[in-house]
Amino acid sequence: MAKTMAINAGSSSLKFQLIEMPAEQVIAKGQVERIGLSDSIFTLKYNGEKIELIQDIDNHEAAINLLLEQLKENNVIADLSEITGVGHRVVAGGEWFNHSVVVDDDVLEKIDRLAAYAPLHNPANAMGIRVFQKLLPNATSVAVFDTAFHQTMPRKNYLYGLPYEYYTKYGARKYGAHGTSHRYVAARTAEILNKPLEDLKIITLHLGAGASITAIKNGKSYDTSMGFTPLAGVMMATRSGDVDPSLVYYIQEREGLTNDEMLNILNKKSGLLGVSTLSADMRDLKAVRETNEHAELAIQMFVDRVVRYIGQYYMELEGIDAIVFTAGIGENADDLRSEIISRLNFMGIKMNEEQNKQRDDEMIISTDDSAVKVLKVATDEEIMIARDVELLKNNK
Repeated sequence: MAKTMAINAGSSSLKFQLIEMPAEQVIAKGQVERIGLSDSIFTLKYNGEKIELIQDIDNHEAAINLLLEQLKENNVIADLSEITGVGHRVVAGGEWFNHSVVVDDDVLEKIDRLAAYAPLHNPANAMGIRVFQKLLPNATSVAVFDTAFHQTMPRKNYLYGLPYEYYTKYGARKYGAHGTSHRYVAARTAEILNKPLEDLKIITLHLGAGASITAIKNGKSYDTSMGFTPLAGVMMATRSGDVDPSLVYYIQEREGLTNDEMLNILNKKSGLLGVSTLSADMRDLKAVRETNEHAELAIQMFVDRVVRYIGQYYMELEGIDAIVFTAGIGENADDLRSEIISRLNFMGIKMNEEQNKQRDDEMIISTDDSAVKVLKVATDEEIMIARDVELLKNNK
C-alpha cells in the first residue's frame, strides 16, 4: 500500500508521521529537534521500538536526509518510492487558500509571501516543502493550511474595527489557526454523537501550549479566537492572548523596546510563563498551585479566558449542542476541564466527574441530563493531512 508522510516543520524542528493509506495506519513517527544547533536530537518510533540519535544536524535538508536513511536502515520502508505523498502543515494561507492544495511554484511563492502573517512558521514550512520536493521528487506534495478551515467565517466576524482600506490593501483581518485540528475534532464529535455535522453547533477547545477556540456552525468555522496571527485570543503558554494595543505601546515606550523586542515579549515571555514567573508548562503550575500564588493566578486567568470565549460563542451561535476539549491540556487535564465546565453549570451544562477522569482518547464526559454534550477528543492533525494528500493525489 502507498505511504504518506505528514510533516510539521518548525524553524529548528521537524515532526513527522509515516502513515499507510488508505488504511490510516501509523507506521512510524518521531521528530528532529535542535536543527542547526549542536547535539541535535533525532527520534524515531516504529513497531514498538524507539531510536534516539544525538548528533549535529546542520539544516533541514540534513534532518530529512537522516530521516529517510533511518526509515530504510530500520526496514520501515524498503525503498523511498513507497512514499507516494508528503503533506505539509502550513500555518498561514491568507485568503488565497480555503482548502489544501497540491504544491507548485505558484503555491510556494504565495506561502513565501504570507510569511509576514506567520513569521515564525511559514518560512520553516516552505523550507520543509522544498527539501522534500528535492529528495522525493516523485511524491505528491500537498500544503495543508491552518487557516483554511476558518475561511468560511462571515465578514462581520473576521474584520476588525479598522479603516476598511487596511483590509483591502494589506489583508488586515482575522485568519485564525489550528484549523486542521478543529476540523478533525468537529467531524469526530458528529460521529460520536451519531448526528450529521451540518446539523450541529459546536464549540471546539484546542487547549495546548498554543490555544484557540472555534465556534462551528453547520460544519463550518463561524468564529475563532486567534486573529491576524496566532498571538490573539486566550492566554497561552507564552503568548499573551488579547491585550489592549494602547497598553502595548505604553509599555514599549517606557521600556525603550523595539517593535521586534515587544513582539518577542508578547509571543515568548507572556501568558502562563509571564504571569506565573515560573513556567510555561501547565503541569508545572498545577503541581505548585496550592503554594504558589502566581501559579494559581495564571491558572485562574487561563480558565477565565476560556470560559469567556465559550460564553461569547454560545451567544453567537444562539445555543450549542456540544463543547469539545482537545490538544495537550484539553485532552489530559481533567481537573481543568472540570473547572471550566463548573463555571457553566448555570447554563445547565454538567460534567460527569467519573467519566471525566477516564483516560480514554475520546468519550462523552457530560451527564445524561446535561443541556449540552461535553466531550474530549484526541486531535489527529496528521491523519487529516494524510487524508487530504490521498484525496488530492487521486484527483491529480
